[in-house]
Amino acid sequence: MTRPLLFTALRARGIELPNRIMISPMATYSALEGVANDFHFAHHGRFVLGGAGTILVEATAVTREGRITNGDTGLWDDGQIAPFRRITDFMRAHGVVPGIQLAHAGRKGAMQRPWDGNGPLTPENIAAGEQLWQPVGPTAEPLDQGWLTPRQLTVADLAKLKDDWVAAAGRALKAGFDWLEIHNAHGYLIHQFLSPLSNTRSDGYGGDFEGRVRFPLELATALRETWPTDRPVSLRISAVDGDALGWQMADSVEYARRLKRIGIDFICTSSGGLRGSATNARVRRDYGYHVPYAAEIRREAGIGTIAAKARMLADFAIDLTEEFGLTCSTARPPASSGGHISVIHPDAATLQPRLAAHGVIVDKRDPDVLRFGLSPLTTRFVDVFDAVSVLAGMLDT
Repeated sequence: MTRPLLFTALRARGIELPNRIMISPMATYSALEGVANDFHFAHHGRFVLGGAGTILVEATAVTREGRITNGDTGLWDDGQIAPFRRITDFMRAHGVVPGIQLAHAGRKGAMQRPWDGNGPLTPENIAAGEQLWQPVGPTAEPLDQGWLTPRQLTVADLAKLKDDWVAAAGRALKAGFDWLEIHNAHGYLIHQFLSPLSNTRSDGYGGDFEGRVRFPLELATALRETWPTDRPVSLRISAVDGDALGWQMADSVEYARRLKRIGIDFICTSSGGLRGSATNARVRRDYGYHVPYAAEIRREAGIGTIAAKARMLADFAIDLTEEFGLTCSTARPPASSGGHISVIHPDAATLQPRLAAHGVIVDKRDPDVLRFGLSPLTTRFVDVFDAVSVLAGMLDT
């Protein structure tokens, strides 16, 4: 059986990815003054052991005021480099390409951590030790009623901000990262410049499409020129705002064409997030719901694409077993990212030793059932495919 394209190597400039599985940056809101710690090492380490080809460290603020919450990681100071280096060394030692997403929250800055409410900071949060700062944005319009009013960025501020992003990228290199992603999605600063819903400036950095993409393109150009030519740069967008008056797919395609011309290698497609605290609140979620966006941009703009949240592992494994003609059941609903699948075979106990290297066990409660663990903590993605492939081959003999 031919191995799926997902598990084949991919060359991105001078970097060889062992497979095409990328762990998306996941904000954990657990840093202190932007410094990564043991929690971040453990968080990323478990995905390293899962065998993904590339892991992107969570949205990391390029300035202190660019944090979403008090717990965001940062690279605005040299003292934040070494803890990241520990993480990238571990990734590289296990054959994983280390990447990082650089970000600026814009008017979404100085908000609560999700477990505190995911809204504006309250007097109770501040009394508990959370710090408050004035966010910035393309205009002085707040995110919503009750949120902090941002300070509108001047043209001089934009020039300084570009320097801040470039300096953060330089620190990312010193920290050992090979892949750089620029965050343009989920209602954060660069998305705020792109969308007509949030960028109503009347100077050359707002208004029509040309004005709204001006600063994002200037920034992407500066970062591409800073990042080594033999290493890839991707850029994450919200392909649509989920609002008839907002950013649309046609805008994403044209923006991607221009990004390709300045040397951006991949567009990562996500969606929504401009209004409210949830990143995808206005866009319907389903399996592979970002794949059509990625496909259209790849087809129309001729640039490599990455589909964020492409599908869950359990659903993927179920498809594998169905492809190989096996009887399959799930221990959890397909929407779960964990759990396991169970393959029924009368000679399970005989077959299991030949599959043990792939993490396959005989169910303790049913000797006719082989179980494949699906937790990203313990099972490499490719092992699920390999184990099912081996079992399918046995059933054919």
